[in-house]
Amino acid sequence: MSNRRDFLKLSTLASAAFMMPQFLKASGRIIAPGTGKGKVLVVVQLSGGNDWLNTLVPFRNDAYYKARPSIGLQQNELIKITDNAAFNNNLGGLAELYDNGNLAIINSVGYENPVLSHFRSMDIWQGATDATDYSSTGWIGRFLDHTCSPECAKPHTAIEIDDSLSLAMKGERLKAIACSNPDILNRSAQNTIARSVAAKQHADEHRHPNAAFLHKTLVETLQSTDYIYSQSKIYKSASLYPFHEFGTRLKTIAELIISGSETQVYYISLGSFDTHAIQKFSQNRLLKIYSDAIKAFCNDLKLNNRFEDTMILTFSEFGRRVAQNAGKGTDHGAAGNVFIAGGKLAKSGILNPLPDLENLEDGNLKYTIDFRRVYATLLENWLQTPSANILGRNFEKLNFA
Repeated sequence: MSNRRDFLKLSTLASAAFMMPQFLKASGRIIAPGTGKGKVLVVVQLSGGNDWLNTLVPFRNDAYYKARPSIGLQQNELIKITDNAAFNNNLGGLAELYDNGNLAIINSVGYENPVLSHFRSMDIWQGATDATDYSSTGWIGRFLDHTCSPECAKPHTAIEIDDSLSLAMKGERLKAIACSNPDILNRSAQNTIARSVAAKQHADEHRHPNAAFLHKTLVETLQSTDYIYSQSKIYKSASLYPFHEFGTRLKTIAELIISGSETQVYYISLGSFDTHAIQKFSQNRLLKIYSDAIKAFCNDLKLNNRFEDTMILTFSEFGRRVAQNAGKGTDHGAAGNVFIAGGKLAKSGILNPLPDLENLEDGNLKYTIDFRRVYATLLENWLQTPSANILGRNFEKLNFA
């Protein structure tokens, strides 16, 4: 380019190219894991604040039924897994994973000075910060920043199966890519202006660093959309997933993993678990969708020898209060459970004591496990990455991986 008008023209064309869904706008440059056959992390976010006490039920604890006279789950609504704990009976798929030694359960997970706002608490979990700190980057995004040089960056190495990118997936230098459907992604990328601009080489772009950045970002994004689309055609699952958006998107992840995609981290959400009124029906429906989809997903991976390479983290931004409210629901709480599923857990089962339902803080469960200990374990023991720079300090690891 020889003048300002040429630079403005490129900027305009690049802007036109990005007049696509948010998943293209949000993409950036990230790591490349190499063979595409390495370890994979799948993060499942239960949005809205899941009621963990009606998910994993302390059915022998009288305080549970005293606090929940209407919504407490009765014997015929449970799948018992220990002498003291039972799953909601809509979690049959999860119970199978538990029985097979493929599920680890961590109780009373949270953070100091819990925040009861959905948005703020989610920022804390995704940003991996203290409650008093604010961050414009997320823990997975910082993982990308700390494990990649610009030369090895590929936007498809971390994918959020959605139309927009969560804070968790945004780094300072590098960002993941969001894609709800590879076919839609591919159609959106067939923009003739974008393809034309990406194909052009400009010898003196070093004189215009902003133009060079736009061009490089466009090229990388289009390359990743082509890659994701081509990988999505290699394997098509015959497994029956729940007829729901969450099931469809989890099926997409399975297909990409089994195809040998280079993607190392996947992120997916299911909601809404904000059950302030008439909780039983809505939560039970969502838990069944979640459990049935996870079961189908894990079976897909087992049949194709990828289950031992995959670890699945399930979390929610907070739990619910111990006592039910007047609307036969539950209000925003604090600590809750984390589920870890996978074919190669170092330790499975219930890893720490069930929550204390009588030693509460403002009606909420007290946390005993900082959620960043879960992240530290995944980063170091599964993704083989030092965690201190990503999480801000050292956290004691847990024993599930």
